[in-house]
Parts: sequence; C-alpha cells; structure tokens
Amino acid sequence: MTEACGPEFLIATLARLIEGARHIAVGASSPIPGSAALLVRRRSRGATRVTVLGSRINNAFTDGGRELFDCAAQGRIDVFFLGGGQIDGEANINLVGTGGYPRSSVRFPGSFGSAYLYFLVPRVILFREEHSRRVFVPKVEFISAPGWSPPEIYRPGGPAALLTSLCLFGYDRARHRFVLESIHPGHTIEEVRDQTGFAFDAPDTVPTTPEPDEATLALIAEVGREIAETYPQFAARLAAA
Repeated sequence: MTEACGPEFLIATLARLIEGARHIAVGASSPIPGSAALLVRRRSRGATRVTVLGSRINNAFTDGGRELFDCAAQGRIDVFFLGGGQIDGEANINLVGTGGYPRSSVRFPGSFGSAYLYFLVPRVILFREEHSRRVFVPKVEFISAPGWSPPEIYRPGGPAALLTSLCLFGYDRARHRFVLESIHPGHTIEEVRDQTGFAFDAPDTVPTTPEPDEATLALIAEVGREIAETYPQFAARLAAA
C-alpha cells in the first residue's frame, strides 16, 4: 500500500496528467515531477523524451537553460512544471517574495525563465505539495508569471492543471479560473475550501483521485532508482515509503 497522498501517489497522479506527451521537461528542485516524467517514459517504452535539468543521464542539453528555452520557442516541449511561493485563483505565480517588494521580507528563489516557459509550453502543470492559504492566496503580491494574457498577446502556452497534497484542479483558460476535478483519499471539499485562499468552481459531486495500482507502484520503485542520480535524498525517502 502507498502512503495516502504521499510521493508515490503524487507521482502517479502527475503521470496521468502528462501521459502521451512527446517531450516533457523538468526544471530544478523538482523530484516528484521528474519522477512522474520518467514514469511516463517507462510506460511509453521510450517514445516520450524526458529532460531533467541537473541530470547527467536524463538531459541531452549541453548548455542548460539556454537550450531549454530554445526548444520551448520552437514548440518542441509539450509539458513543463511550475510552482510558486504564492499562486492565486487566476493561476498567477509569485517566485520573488512577499512583504513589500522590492524590499521583500520573505524571498523566494526568483522568477528565472518562468514567464517565458509559461507563455510557450502548451501544457504547464502547476505543482505545490503544501496546500495552505499561505500559498494559495486571493492575489499574489508579485506576478513572476501571469496565468493568462489578453487575446491580442501571442501565447500558445499556459496552465493546464494544479496538483497539491489535497486535490487536483483543472484550469478554465477562457474564464481564468480553477475548477476542482478531484479530492485525494482521506480529504474533503470542506478541507480544500478552508485551506484555499481563492474561489474556485466545483461540481456537485467531486470524484476521488484514483490511487496507483500495484503495477504502477512497481514502476515507481524502478523510477526511484533512476531519479537517485539527480535526487538521492528523495530517492531514499521513496524507497523507505
């Protein structure tokens, strides 16, 4: 049995969201998205290309982010993952800080190429394990990357979903609004509403997010050994789960 809403559960859920992609790229500090991408590649028998920045084995780039950006501009990346210190109900993300920009009292890692990739990659999956009102706010204090753009702006890319430790949201690009798609086992819609600072849509009956089957768990164990090259501590945690 897998831990309820633990890393294996999240890996399997992310993998379902990105199944069938030709090229999945994963940025820095992203062990769970990286594992999900490798799981998809295993299921596709190598038909899916995976780029994990920071890996020597699962990364054909020789010039880091520069080649990643080139690839995205050419339409050769189908899926990317983004997170944020803050995320609001329009899918704007804040990677800079809080507490009065530019003299922010709390600093986040920085925007880097988040806006560029958010505009160009067709399916951006937002992922944040922590689900709290500290993260999911009514309005981000700084927009590192906007969730949507006016119609006259060229933007083939944007958010497709948001996965957290409590639930899975889809994103309505026409209405710039999240839609609750499923709630993870052991959690409730009341808990999701209580821990979310922005309004979202939900069906009358919200499905439960499926748990991974034994075959998927076996593949994740193999993926854990593969991701250890880039994330040894995460791989050890996965092996001990």
